[in-house]
Amino acid sequence: MAHLGGSASSDIDAPLKDVWAAIEDVLSAPQWQGGLDAMTALEHDGDGRPALVETENDIKVRRIKARVRFRYEGPTRLSWTQEQGEMKAVDGSWELADLGGGRTRATYNLDADLGRLLGLLIKGPVEAATRAIFVNGRPGELKRLVEGARAG
Repeated sequence: MAHLGGSASSDIDAPLKDVWAAIEDVLSAPQWQGGLDAMTALEHDGDGRPALVETENDIKVRRIKARVRFRYEGPTRLSWTQEQGEMKAVDGSWELADLGGGRTRATYNLDADLGRLLGLLIKGPVEAATRAIFVNGRPGELKRLVEGARAG
């Protein structure tokens, strides 16, 4: 079984509440997360936030769709689990830590079991490039989004 995953962090010059607001707005993620092309809410939670979302991703070797369930544990954790999709299993989260002085550490975690077919397509240099986009790059994307909004 092929796995794609890991963890990456970035320190953001913004208070926890601002960083949480950015990640809590899950439907805006395609605007700032590379490789994530579309998200459509299928169900909402009691607070009106998207709970079950259909995603469309470009993983370089093909486009894949998934249905993902979000769990909001604000303001420090947003997690998700694939309920249906082309990968065998996907779990991920954003974890936020208040560093004081208006700074926040954002950690992105992803554990994806690609399954047999995608595992055969994503290996070697393709795997490294995919990991760079879908794991390593996420905290920097969030940092640019939040710090850019504060500067603008």
